[in-house]
Parts: sequence; C-alpha cells; structure tokens
Amino acid sequence: MSGKQQIEVSVFQKAKKGNYYCGDSYFYSETDDTFTCAIADGLGSGELAKESSQVVMDVIRDNVDDTVTEMIKKSNEQLVGKRGVVLGILQIDLNSKQYFYSSIGNIGLMTITSNSIKKRNIPQVGYLSGYHRPFKVVKDILEDDLIFIMFSDGVDPKEISNSYFLHDNVTHITDTFKHLYSHKLDDDTTLIAMKYNKESLS
Repeated sequence: MSGKQQIEVSVFQKAKKGNYYCGDSYFYSETDDTFTCAIADGLGSGELAKESSQVVMDVIRDNVDDTVTEMIKKSNEQLVGKRGVVLGILQIDLNSKQYFYSSIGNIGLMTITSNSIKKRNIPQVGYLSGYHRPFKVVKDILEDDLIFIMFSDGVDPKEISNSYFLHDNVTHITDTFKHLYSHKLDDDTTLIAMKYNKESLS
C-alpha cells in the first residue's frame, strides 16, 4: 500500500511458473501535482524480458514530470538493441482532475466509478522496440473515488470483470485476485489497483 494520500495503491505481481525473473516491471509515484503509474512487459519471459521492462521503468522514473507522450518516446529510444516491450502509462493531473493514458500492446486499464460503472480502455496493437511507431493518448475526467485497475497480459480481462472486483478497497481487489487466480497463472502477471480519494485533499 502506498503512503501517499490522494491515490491509494495495491499491487499483485507473480512471475511465470518456473521462472525466477518476472518479465513485467512497474513503477508508480505521486507528487503534489501528479500521480504516475506504468507497467511494461518485456517480450518473452525471463531475465532478458526483465532487463527491457526495467529499462523503461527507469526512464519513466527519471522523467516523471514529462507528459505521457514524452515518456513513451524516451522509453522507446532506450530499447534499441534490446527486446521490445508492451507498455501502459497512466498519469493523473491532481490539479485539473484529469487523467491521461496510453497503452501499446496488451497492457490493460479498467476504470470503475463509485456507482460501479466499469469502462475498459482497449490497448493499441504492437510493441516498442526502438523504432518510431504511432500511438495515442486518451484523456478523461477524474471522478471522485474513481478506481483504476491496470494489468499485464497474465490477467484475463474477463476475470477482473467479475463482480468480486467492484470492491472499493484496493487491497481487497488485489487480494481477491491472488486468492482466486494466482494458482493458475501461466504468464508473468502484474495487477495494480488504484483509487483516487477526494477526502484526502484537505
């Protein structure tokens, strides 16, 4: 659980069965103005996949004040000669109450409102590998008590569409996923649940 006040965070991650290294890497950070979360999944699995995904997380960590577009471009530049990655970045502007999201490859994002209305953003096909490729950034309004669930392709979207995941406690969401599905995961898996808490602003 994050110690930050405005965004609560809970993370579940597990390596593919038989692997020591998880090919997924993630990063999140909150400042006074923004919250940023990213997941990268290196192509394949094991140590080389982890190396590429971690390189991208290092870029995002070092450029956390950049826009989503700038972070993706800088990440792509560091992947020349390495395995490619699929990448999802969520950035929340805590002042304007907007969020920005982009996903290249199969990193998913689902939002759940306080009224249990779910919306899934569909990732763009492809991956980053050091070559220029087009991508789009989605912008939307940050509603009170909005929950974000961000996940790599080890997660079946049908699984997190289950009513079990309508809980408003982010730790409950990740614990429920671990309890129900961790025994049958056949890929590197990362699931991050985040909740915006308006009450924490005062």
